[in-house]
Amino acid sequence: MTDHRLSPGDQAPDFTLMSDTGEEVSLSALRGRKVLVYFYPAAMTPGCTKQACDFTDSLDALRGAGYEVLGISPDKPEKLAKFRERDSLTLTLLSDPGKEVMQAWGAFGEKKLYGKLVQGVIRSTFVVDEEGKVEVAQYNVKATGHVAKLRKDLGLTA
Repeated sequence: MTDHRLSPGDQAPDFTLMSDTGEEVSLSALRGRKVLVYFYPAAMTPGCTKQACDFTDSLDALRGAGYEVLGISPDKPEKLAKFRERDSLTLTLLSDPGKEVMQAWGAFGEKKLYGKLVQGVIRSTFVVDEEGKVEVAQYNVKATGHVAKLRKDLGLTA
């Protein structure tokens, strides 16, 4: 399995995944809108919670600027529902238990964890434009401070 990464200008691989509310969400169904897709390792862990809360706090500003936000992890929908409830999250959480979508987006593979190389989810964020093309591809992002930086990069500082 080669570690291929997406670059700006690439067609974003389409997907249909189950959300925490049990609905199927397809990327292609969101054509015509900008979509912020982010991959994170696990619901309810400190870093991922911080990141999801930051996205939730920024959601009005992002949606106001025409962005939909999708958070994707390998967690089952039931766990994602608990995550949403516990942290009052308002973004759409999607379940990719087989990690096929992560692999298609280059968000799963070798990463360093505590100095060791392991196979795992690479925390990454993408902006997909109205045509379904990758506009921004960021790999190995930090859980903390990332959303603020992203808003700045997108010119959405409020």
